[in-house]
Amino acid sequence: MKGLRFAIPLALFALLVFFLWRGLSLNPREVPSPLIGKPAPRFALARLDDSATTIRRDDLLGKVWVLNVWASWCAACRDEHPALLRFAKTKQVPVIGLNYKDQRPAGLAWLAQFGDPYDASLFDADGRVGIDFGVYGVPETFVIDKRGVVRFKHIGALTPELIETRVRPLLKELDV
Repeated sequence: MKGLRFAIPLALFALLVFFLWRGLSLNPREVPSPLIGKPAPRFALARLDDSATTIRRDDLLGKVWVLNVWASWCAACRDEHPALLRFAKTKQVPVIGLNYKDQRPAGLAWLAQFGDPYDASLFDADGRVGIDFGVYGVPETFVIDKRGVVRFKHIGALTPELIETRVRPLLKELDV
């Protein structure tokens, strides 16, 4: 009976250590998204640079595309911007920006200052489309296939390494 009194707390402690170790070994940038494998949310938003032109999710069906959620007030967006510019220059897929919870003049000024990697940047002033995509914060990046299905989500700044090890292999898998 004496041995059992020590065995149960020891087993509970070992279980706690296991879960702590497992939790600490996870990558916080790889939060599972309920959208992976499901259709991207429908949207219809005006372009940032032309409020008279609306782009819808359905306009992008039939092509693989990258959605990059960004804002002029986002410090990490500035960090990822050189990698995004280099990736966009390859023209491998359309890169669509989602200017999230920003002011139109600030977003336009930011792109003028740092360069515009986007085939189109959509203006999501109130953040509703971002919320539909499950955006936690900016930047976030999604890869969406020809059928409009979300295949990849990354929370945080894109890096050249991430583009080479995760995005490009996925694009190759999608026959791009």
